[in-house]
Amino acid sequence: MTAILSTQYQDLPDLRVAYCEHGSGPTLLFLHGNSESKKIFAAYQTDSFTDYHTYALDSRGHGQSRSVDSTYTIPQFSQDVIRFCAARGIERCHLVGYSDGGNIALLLAKHAPQLFDRIVAISPNYLVSGTDEKTLRLFTRLSKLWKFLRKLGFPTQKIIMRFDLMLNDIGITADELRTIQTGMKILYAEKEMIKPEHIHEIADLVPNTELEMIPGCTHMNILQHPRTVAAIREYLEK
Repeated sequence: MTAILSTQYQDLPDLRVAYCEHGSGPTLLFLHGNSESKKIFAAYQTDSFTDYHTYALDSRGHGQSRSVDSTYTIPQFSQDVIRFCAARGIERCHLVGYSDGGNIALLLAKHAPQLFDRIVAISPNYLVSGTDEKTLRLFTRLSKLWKFLRKLGFPTQKIIMRFDLMLNDIGITADELRTIQTGMKILYAEKEMIKPEHIHEIADLVPNTELEMIPGCTHMNILQHPRTVAAIREYLEK
């Protein structure tokens, strides 16, 4: 029977982090994508990685996490993860980040290498130009729509702030990517909204990075593909 995960909370000075904790073994953190929540990793926690002590976090401004903010940035989100680990007494762990979670993972690999043994970044991009043009045009149009609705009095500010995350570079340079020493594997979908050449660029910049394309899936359903789960396990267990 699949376990039912309960939400727990970790209070930080400016943030209440909602998370689900499950399993026993090496510690493994999961970070979701933009406008999603820890729920996307529920099956990972209850079925695929029960032999790990897993934490799935809701990022600031997402899911059940609570904070008062005027903007969101990937560096801010990465610091939230570092502070969460300190509060929970997590000194070493593995990390799996998807989409924006993969972007957070890039910054964590740079700024907190002491925390992470292995990192899996799924469909990351460190530059806005790494998003394919069709998707970027859609994000830009939607952002303008949410801003227009905001002027009319609709409560869209949080949505606008989330879209801004996808319309700005994440806060790390190519030179900084070259200095990362944490072990990393990058996975991406056969049908991506991130340009494959951009993902290959990241893999080329970060030393000792493994790269794998997951066939037969898109950016939106890559987490559900059996090969994704298998590739994560294979890398973490090396």
